[in-house]
Amino acid sequence: MAGITEVLHAHFTDHAYPVHTHDTWDLMLLDDGAVDFALDRRRHGAWDASRVVLLPPGVPHDGRTVDPTGFRKRVLYLDTDVLPERLAGHAVDVPVLGDPLLRRRVHRLHAALRDDTEVFEAQSRLAFVRERLLHHLGARTSVGGPAPARPATGREADRLAARLRELLDARLTTGLTLNEATALLHAHPTHLIRCFTRAYGLPPHTYLTGRRIDLARRLLLAGQRPAQVATAVGFYDQAHLNRHFTRHMGVPPARYGRGRRRG
Repeated sequence: MAGITEVLHAHFTDHAYPVHTHDTWDLMLLDDGAVDFALDRRRHGAWDASRVVLLPPGVPHDGRTVDPTGFRKRVLYLDTDVLPERLAGHAVDVPVLGDPLLRRRVHRLHAALRDDTEVFEAQSRLAFVRERLLHHLGARTSVGGPAPARPATGREADRLAARLRELLDARLTTGLTLNEATALLHAHPTHLIRCFTRAYGLPPHTYLTGRRIDLARRLLLAGQRPAQVATAVGFYDQAHLNRHFTRHMGVPPARYGRGRRRG
């Protein structure tokens, strides 16, 4: 996905990283255990799963386990389009962040990235992770669209939300990315998502999935096969449809179609 060059999930028991650098930002969740590392010749440690570690590009660092049980980690390697390299100095000063909100956002981004068909959701999650990281780095810059000098409020925000819903409805079967939406509506990504969520009570990626499920139900009741329905309503394949349809309706699409026709 644009902005993320690599995703790593690993469990190390006795491994020690030698001193090295990356040309990306390393955003790490520690799921279990503890890790000790040096960044720019200063030692740091992450000792519990509530912490988030952010290592900047171009700065030497190492890493090693602290006890025999090792540690489990999840890492996102973010390119410098997500976070400008000029902010590296701020991360050198405080690479370990005790921020439960940031940790939740990074965790949810990892969950969205498990399925490479959920592009809109993953882009949305990344936008909110980036927003929180910029808060820690003391910066306010835009990505994927201009940052509004004055965020839309009231009727203006509602109009922006309505325009996004129109876009989602028009692109129901062909799909829409967050980057496309922000470019077309000239809105900052997190502001756009917040406007939509306040107006309609759910985020845009969830709205899009629900609309596709509604269309899939109608086509299944009309006698179409799940494999045909999946691509007709904008899902990647039948497995993608099965997963979302079962979560929404409690039964897989094939059984839903058969049961309704018998009734």
